[in-house]
Amino acid sequence: MYMEQFSDWEELELLRAEVKRLRTMLSLCTPSLEALLKRRGFEIYKKAPADDLLVPADPDAVDSWYEAMKRYSFRLFLRDVIKRQEGFFTIEGITRYATAGVTGEYTKYLLEAGMLEEEDSHYRLIRKNIQGHEKPGGIKSFGATLEWFTAQLLRREFQAQAEWGVKLKRKAGTGHGVGGDYDVVARLDGLLLYMEVKSSPPKQIYPNEIAAFLERARGLAPDISVFFMDTELRMKDKIVPMFEEALPSPGPRPERLHKELFSIGAGMYIINAKGSAAMNMERILAHYFSSHRPPS
Repeated sequence: MYMEQFSDWEELELLRAEVKRLRTMLSLCTPSLEALLKRRGFEIYKKAPADDLLVPADPDAVDSWYEAMKRYSFRLFLRDVIKRQEGFFTIEGITRYATAGVTGEYTKYLLEAGMLEEEDSHYRLIRKNIQGHEKPGGIKSFGATLEWFTAQLLRREFQAQAEWGVKLKRKAGTGHGVGGDYDVVARLDGLLLYMEVKSSPPKQIYPNEIAAFLERARGLAPDISVFFMDTELRMKDKIVPMFEEALPSPGPRPERLHKELFSIGAGMYIINAKGSAAMNMERILAHYFSSHRPPS
């Protein structure tokens, strides 16, 4: 009788809010990310490097920045802006992946966020600290910003404890394993998730990068490992064949889950940004949990 007062949409929103509340409660009762890493013999000694990070200095602007970053076209726009950071650019010169109108909106947004300066309809990327002073030096790549966004996505959409730009080291006397750089590590309902994040297109990914991902996953032994490419291009053409070549034989091979999403065995996934990065994460997490459902 109570639920009859609500439309289907309102009921769905209520259920989502309840799931979020229950996940938050469960998060408080499960081991921390640090504890999950410690159980595997690792500890974090560095994380979240700010040198190459492109995020508004004003903390109040971070929410809108995250929402903008959820758009694939905005992320492509930012990559072009970063490539042109040594000089000024025009809206016409940077309109590659969106219409001039959309590119103009993105440019206006960066101006309002204090991340561009304008001179006669020409624009230059600038970064400021919390005091409003310009930071010296440029940004090497979009990679750190994409890692930040991915960690934010896991925190905001899935209530995970997530860290990005992580450097792990093996604790003394705890066996063997690979330390080093891990793009994103997260705790999700007591599970450890490791995510490799690639901002380059498939043509710029090479076999040694696939091998390094597999080696890190073997060393860390996460419950879920994800190879995420921020592209809408096909994974089957180049990325999946490189995984097939790098994976030990005999052993599980990539299997298509949905469009360009693939699973490998019990907890490894290859995904891209086609449609929505958040939706693709939701699909693979749903697949993982349904695959590990207790027998009825």
